[in-house]
Amino acid sequence: MTEFYKQVVGILKQNGYTLYRQAKGSHEFWCKDGKDCVTVPVTMKSRHTANSILKQAGIKQKI
Repeated sequence: MTEFYKQVVGILKQNGYTLYRQAKGSHEFWCKDGKDCVTVPVTMKSRHTANSILKQAGIKQKI
């Protein structure tokens, strides 16, 4: 797991997201209330990817 993955997951948890299920390969689905879902790669290497995932989740916080 990378540093960006841990930061993104921490922010998602703070905003009410939970791990829904394992996706293909090294990806996970994180959902809020079973509706709003985002795909998070476990091997995240880019800050831009991390910020894009947060944006898709509707979170204005950036890394």
